[in-house]
Formats: sequence, C-alpha cells, structure tokens
Amino acid sequence: MLIYPTKSIHLVVITFQNVSKFKKYEYFFTFTSVKFRSIFSEFPFFNYVQSKALDDVLYTNKNFVACAPTGSGKTVLFELAIIRLLMETQEPWRDVKAVYMAPIKALCSQCYDSWSKKFGPLGLTCKELTGDTEIDDLFEIHDSHIILTTPEKWDSMSRKWKDSLLQLVRLFLIDEVHVVKDATRGATLEVVVSRMKAVNSYRTSQNPEAGVTMRLVAVSATIPNICDIADWLSNGSEPASYLSMDESHRPVKLRKVVLGFPCSGTQTEFKFDLSLNYKMANIIQTYSDQKPTLVFCSTRKGAQQSAAVLAKDTRFIMSFEHKQRLMTYANSTLDSKLRDLMMLGVGYHHAGVDLSDRKLVEEAFTLGDLPVLFTTRTLAMGVNLPAHLVVIKSTMQYVAGSCEEYSEADILQMIGRAGRPQFDTSATAVIMTKVHTREKYMKLMNGIEIIESSLHSHLVEHLNAEIVLQTISDVNMALDWIRSTFLYIRALKNPSHYGFSTNLDRYGIEAKLQELCLKTLNSLSAIDLITMDEDINIKPTEAGRLMARYCVAFETMQLFSRVTGSETLPDLVDLMSKSKEFRDVQLRVNEKKTLNTLNRDKNRATIRFPLEGKIKNSEMKVNCLIQAQLNSISIQDFGLIQETAKIFRIGMRISKCLSEFLTQQSKTGFCAALNSLILAKCFRAKLWENSPFVSKQMEKIGLTLSTAMVNAGLTSFSKIEQTNPRELELILNRHPPFGNQIRESVVHLPKYDINLEQLPRYSSATAEVVVKVTLQNQAQLLSRRTAPDHHYVSLIIGNSENHVVILHKLKDSLLLKSGSWTKKIDVPKASKGNEISVNLISSEYVGLDIQLKFPVYYSAAAQNLGTKIPQCKTDNLVGQRAQHSNCSETQKASSAKKLASKRQCNHFCKNKNLCAHDCCVAVGQKRSANHESSFSSYLEDLRNRSDVLAQTPVKRLKWMTLKFSSGSRPPPNQISTVSSALSGWSTAVPEQKKPYKSPSSLQIPSVTFDLGNEWDDWRDFDDENLLNASETSPPPCESSFQPQVQQHVQNKISGSYILSQM
Repeated sequence: MLIYPTKSIHLVVITFQNVSKFKKYEYFFTFTSVKFRSIFSEFPFFNYVQSKALDDVLYTNKNFVACAPTGSGKTVLFELAIIRLLMETQEPWRDVKAVYMAPIKALCSQCYDSWSKKFGPLGLTCKELTGDTEIDDLFEIHDSHIILTTPEKWDSMSRKWKDSLLQLVRLFLIDEVHVVKDATRGATLEVVVSRMKAVNSYRTSQNPEAGVTMRLVAVSATIPNICDIADWLSNGSEPASYLSMDESHRPVKLRKVVLGFPCSGTQTEFKFDLSLNYKMANIIQTYSDQKPTLVFCSTRKGAQQSAAVLAKDTRFIMSFEHKQRLMTYANSTLDSKLRDLMMLGVGYHHAGVDLSDRKLVEEAFTLGDLPVLFTTRTLAMGVNLPAHLVVIKSTMQYVAGSCEEYSEADILQMIGRAGRPQFDTSATAVIMTKVHTREKYMKLMNGIEIIESSLHSHLVEHLNAEIVLQTISDVNMALDWIRSTFLYIRALKNPSHYGFSTNLDRYGIEAKLQELCLKTLNSLSAIDLITMDEDINIKPTEAGRLMARYCVAFETMQLFSRVTGSETLPDLVDLMSKSKEFRDVQLRVNEKKTLNTLNRDKNRATIRFPLEGKIKNSEMKVNCLIQAQLNSISIQDFGLIQETAKIFRIGMRISKCLSEFLTQQSKTGFCAALNSLILAKCFRAKLWENSPFVSKQMEKIGLTLSTAMVNAGLTSFSKIEQTNPRELELILNRHPPFGNQIRESVVHLPKYDINLEQLPRYSSATAEVVVKVTLQNQAQLLSRRTAPDHHYVSLIIGNSENHVVILHKLKDSLLLKSGSWTKKIDVPKASKGNEISVNLISSEYVGLDIQLKFPVYYSAAAQNLGTKIPQCKTDNLVGQRAQHSNCSETQKASSAKKLASKRQCNHFCKNKNLCAHDCCVAVGQKRSANHESSFSSYLEDLRNRSDVLAQTPVKRLKWMTLKFSSGSRPPPNQISTVSSALSGWSTAVPEQKKPYKSPSSLQIPSVTFDLGNEWDDWRDFDDENLLNASETSPPPCESSFQPQVQQHVQNKISGSYILSQM
C-alpha cells in the first residue's frame, strides 16, 4: 500500500488486476480534489500496465514513454498526465493547454468524444483539429484547453504559430509513437516532436526563472528498442522514463497466426488476392470459435468479391430469431447485393457503400447479429468494430497505380481490432501473406522488429519548413537540428540502414548527415525555395515560405516552377491534377465508364474542357472529377463523390499556394497569375468563374435548388436581388420567409465598382492612370455581411505583352472603413497594343468579379498619326475614363485639363510642344498661333474642345455677326456643320452657291467673328449645341485653290479621329 500525503487529501481506493496471474490488488493514491474521481468512474480498477506507470505519470513531471500491447488501456495514462497538469495549476486553469497527437483521425475522434464528457464538467474545453481545411477562427483554438490533432495537421499549424500557440503548450501527448517508422507518415511525426522539443528549449532559455517547461508523454505498441524512443524524448539533461510491457500483459490474450501461401512468379497480385477468397471459409471455421469475424481486404471490389464467394461456399447455422433479425436489417438496406448477402450472414463495409447502409452494417456486427464482415482497412480504422477473429487477407494494397505492402502501423492497427474486453478473454489475429514474407510478419507480430527513422527519405520538405521557421540558418545549425531527431539516434546505432558505412565513428556519421543536409539544400536552392551565399548562410524565399505554409510537396513545387506564365485555365487544372498530393487516388476499372461519360457524351452535360481520348490514369481521373464538380454535374457513384470531396479539400490549399506562387513571381506572367487567382476561387466556391449556378454559394441552397433557379433564369446575383421573395419561394417550392432569407443574403454581398482615369500628363514610355475601387453598398454591409470577415478581392492589371502592371489585395474590412480605395499606377508602353486588362477577382465568390479593357494613350501615338498638323500635341489628349459595375460596363471621357495660358513660364525646354509642363505648352501654343490664320486657329480650338466634350452637353457659340449685305456673307443658318458622334468625327463639305468675288482673299480665307470682350471667357458659351457649331464655310474660291483648303481641313479632322480611336 502506497500513500502520498498532501494538504488536501481525498483517499481513493482503486484496484487493478494482474492479468498474468489473475490476482486482484488494492492500490491507494490521492487526488487533491474529489472532482477528479469522475474521470475513472467507468471501470472499478486499473489494470496491471496502468498501475505500473501510475507513479511516473501522476507524481512526477518527467518525460515518459510506455510500451505496451495494443488494447492494454494506454489512453488512461494520457488522462493521468492531464490530471497531473491540473494538479499543478491553479484554477480557473487559463494557462492549461495540452495537445494530443495521434496518427489516425479516428483515434482523435474517439478521444474527443470521451474527454469532452470526462473533462467538460471540470471546465476544460476540447477541440478536434484534423483534416486539410484551415480553421478560420484562431480564437477557438486559443480558448481550448485540450487540442486533439494529427501529425500532418499539427505540422501545418506549428509552422504558422511558432511565437503564439506553441509557447502555451504545457503537455504534449503522443499516441502510437511507433508510427515514426512508417514510410509515408513517420517523418512528419518525427519532425513535429523534434520541433516541440526545440520550442521547449527556446522557451526555457528565454525565461529560465519561470520554470515553465513542456512535458512529453508517449505510448507505443510493443517494440524492442523503446530505449531509443526514450533517448529521443529526453529533456536535454536526461532521457525520458519508460515502461516496457510484453504481450503477456494484454487484457485480452491475443493469439497471432501468420499463414504463408505459395505464389508463382507469373501470378499477379490480383490473382493471388483472388485465390485467397477460396481459403477464407476454412480459416474462419478454424479460428473464429463461432464468434464475430472481421476480414480486412485491400480494395473495395475485393471486399465485395470475398463476401460473395464466402456466402456461396458457406452456410451459417443460425436460429430462427437470428435469421429474422438479419432479415430486418437486410430489408432496410439500399444496396441490393448487400441485401442478399446479409440474409446469409455476410456483409461488406467500405467508403463506396451508402452511409445509411454502413450504419446498419455496423450496428448488426457490433450486436453480434452479423457473423462475418468484409471491409477495407481505411474505413475500419475510423470505426470501432472489435471482433473475436481478425483476418488480414493479403498484406499488399493497391496505391497510386501499383501494389505495395501495408505499413506496419496499419498492420498493428488492424490487429488491434481483435479482442472484445466486454465479451472475450482471448482473441485471434490471422495474417494471410506469401511464403517468402511470412518471416517478416512473424517478427512484426511478436514485436521484435527494430523501429527505424524514415526522415532521411522525406528530408527536403521538412528541412525547408525549419528554414522558414528560422530554426536553421546555416549548415551547422542544420546538423544541430538533425541531432534532435530520431534519425540521429538510430544512425549512430545502425548506420547501414541509412546508407552509411558501418566503420564510421560518431564524427564520420555526423559528417555524412551534414553532407545529406547540403545535398538537400542544393535541391531547394535549384528551384529558388531558399537562397545560399558563399558561407552557406541560408534564407528562405517567398516561394519556400509558401511551400511550408501550405504543406506542399517538393515535387509539386517543381511542377509550379516550370510554369511559363502564359498558361490558360485548362492548363492550370491539368497542372493541379499532376500534383504529388493526388498520387494516392486510384483509377478503378468499374469507374471508367462513368468518367468517360463525364468527359464526352452527346446526350448529357459534360466537363468544360474535355480530355483527349479515354480516361486511362489517375491524373485524368482527378482532372475529370475537378471539372465535374466545378460544372455542377451530378455524380451518382458514392465512391467518386467521396474522392471528389477529398480532392477539393487538398486542392483548396494547393490552388491557393499556386496562385500566391505565381503572383509573387516575375512580372511576365499576367495570364497565368490571373487564371491561378480564378482557379483558387473556383476551388473555394466549387464552381467555374462563369457558372450560372451562383445561387449554390448561398446557405441552404444545394445543387437541386440551384438548378431550379437556373431554369427560372436566375443566373446572377443581380437577377436574384431583383426577384420578389414570394416568386423565389414559388420557384424553390419553399415556404416564407425562405425567399426573404435568400434575397437578404444576396443583398448583403459586397458590390464593387472600378473607375479608371488617365491623367493628362503624357509621355512616350509611361502613362499615369488612377484606379479607384468603390464598395457600392457600404452602408448596407455595416449592419450585416454575408461574406466572411476574411473575404477580399484581388486587383490585377496586365498589358498586351502579358506583363503584370499591378497586383493588389483589398480586404472588405478596409473598404468598409473608407468606402473606396484609390491608387495611381504607371503603365509602361507595350509594343503589341496600348490596351490594358483590368480584373477584380473575389477570393471566394463566383459572380462578383469585374473584368474590363481600358485603352491607354501615349505621346508617341500622337506623333505617329501621319499628319503634319503641329497642333496635334499630347496636351490636346484628355484623360480617358472607364467605369464598370457588377452587371454593366461603361466608359466616359474625363474632364479637360485647364490651360495654363495665364501662367508665367520659367522653364528652358527645347521643345515646348512635347514637354509635360503646362506653362510651356501654353507658350508653345501662343507661338504657333502667330503663324496661322484666325480661321485655322479657330478650327483647331474647336476641334480640341470637341475632343474634350465629346460625350457631354456642349455650349452654343454666341455668334455676334456684324451687319452684312445679302451677298457678302452667308447667314449663320447656312453654315455647314462638323458633328461628332460616338464613332468618330464626320465632315461636311460646304455647298458652293456662287463664286467669291474678292481676289484679295485668295491667300487666306477670312471670316470675321465678333465675340465682343468675351473671347477668353468660355463660360459664356451655351452648352446646348457647340458640337453643331460649324466651321464657317468660306465663300467659294478659285477652283485652283479650293482643293487645298478642303484637304487641309480634312487632314486636321482626320488626325483628330485617329487620335480619339487609339
């Protein structure tokens, strides 16, 4: 009997059972508060493994590792560690933060459900943090006391929150730490644990007086080198304490059987797997003891085939009541094949089965009504389906187009399903494999295979992440980081496993590890993910930060680096489908018909960008499923639906990484950058950018209701907003106030407006354009917003040479405060055209984008008109203005720049007609005016003003004529007009009525206008008809001179027309 005295003692008597000797003991220990008793109310005693670990876990703060058989109750050790943390912290436990990390999401879900009930009454909140999506509300994580996560998710989170969340963690719990050997997931677990150790060392060094440290507690299946794990989890001064228990202490005694079957060299993996189906009945009869049997198969089709073969070859002896219960389950199933099999006592269970059918199968098997269940390893790991007999049919699985062996973590997890503590005292696990691999699995089953590191094969991604976190800044620091990993510990003991010579000493192995780091760094530097100088100082680039932030594979970043900048939308979709993250998507034979129909079919809707030929590999399958989802094409196959959901979960972060990668690259890839922004938004909205199914983005609107709205012509947000709510309810067959809710959601979406204006300061190389983005419904959004707080729009402008002129992100929060955003940009002259493409792209919503073209003018354009008129200067060009709303596009001419004729010029410009000084231009105009007739000068001024006021009300010239005789001067109503229309200028040649008699006017046609004293005051001109005020047709001249005057006028007006159309 052990008694631990404290100030506030509540004595709790808990007994444990020694399974090996089947004797009961009483074990006394104390809690500082009676409230902790409820956590262990589910069982009356601790088992032998839990009791042996209790002293180290509950009454010390040492790092601890427990190695015990699967099913021995190791989760209780984590609960004791949490209680130890609570005992050391004063209530209300605001600073308590513990992280539980498990390699499988199902384990996180099980612990979340259990711990929410146990620790919830104590005031602790739990949060499950798994999956590929990012949590938008970070405060939800910060306010949680216990975070349950996977290595991959915590890896991504710890890369972003180095200085905030990680500093608060006091307890780090690692479940199934033996997964560190796994070839695919082990490296991530190893890096995350090493990172948490580094954070703890950093926190201790920064504030040694506080004495606040982070404790590591890990549990593992039976492995021989548990001492290596303890060395790895040391606190810097001493290794972790550890407890190693063999299989004899398992609560349910497990019998392990490995059967080897012959396989000829010509026999494929599929034929070998098929041959095992006919041996299944004999194995079940031998080892099941007429109790529930769970059979793991490598594929969905294999599970169904095995179930059908067993039902055909075997008849189960069941009572009449048993058969009636199976009949009830069978009649409720939707799958006809499953229905027939369940009546015979056999079922199958995989991700392709309908959810309701899966629930029925799980219930029937758990209650013992279904004798045999065939399932796939992926789904069964997420469902607690214990059985007396577990059979692993073949140790090979089909992954990414090829067959490979199960990971050891998967094997141990499947074996762990054997044994039902509430029903059995023993269980059996059978592995069916080939003869030549039997010995390997015998070692695994007996727990005698050494655990090695797999970090060396995945070093590139994790080394880049540490560089971004600034854990590594040179090669020496990289070696220091390696020393904190499990790789370093095992490389010293077993160097041959990592490709090193066994004759090397410690320093030789460290040199090899440093060489491995340098090789990896060169690979990162080759595609500009990091930069290195001559002293091997390392700095991350923006591309490297993106790779670490979005957890993108190195091979995927290599694909991104090959983008040329001219990629179209289908090119980027094809690029996405080739990402390494989608390598595990398999193309099954029974899916090809469905996929080919989605690709090309004359009788139904197909994908937007059809693929060439038939669907023949996994990349084409991913491409087809992406486009089918964006096209809102209904898919009936449940397996394809689940895979599409997975593709989009991963694709959202990859497309986001791609868009940010391309937008921060050189300015020569406008087309690719624009399309990447559109594609990232499409992945988020699950719609194409031009999709009519915009209503599907609204809450409570699915594909069916959205289709009804499209059929009613409601294909844009503006149309939905203009529709009466009652009409919406009639279309959707819903009751009030459903129509009001939908319309209100649309009304409170942000509505943007783009306004562009070119400033009248012209250069031959650069134009100045003012861009203004306005939030039109600012007042409405202040009270309510449909879009999330993090919503933003990207303004991207490019020219005809595929160069990015500007790229800027505008958050809604910024526009809500100011109402608008304005920026002046310089637009360099492009050789292929002077038109720029202006795009405003929403980050999440389809239907809010704005895209328009805007012509830009340069002084060189005016010089290359082919006209000899010196008055066609850059100063006569006016600022062009374009406006665009969500539904329409309009362009308006800007107001004219005021002449600076009254301003004194002090500049010494050589050419005052081409410089940008207003005063110089005014002087140049005065000088040129002295060399022209009053008539030519008037025509030039009239043309300039008509350019300025081409689309505005104009002034009627007050023409004060002198008294004239009936034949000397025509009246004003006989003057021919020069009118300006939207399409350009048009000229009218005056009609000649009789010859002009004055020979003195042959040189220069002269018309006298009496404007009084108001010549310089343009405000006296009437706005109404200035465009109709014409040049005065001079009295007919001699025939020899008339063509010259006419040609002169036409040249001037033609020059103005060309100028206005550029």
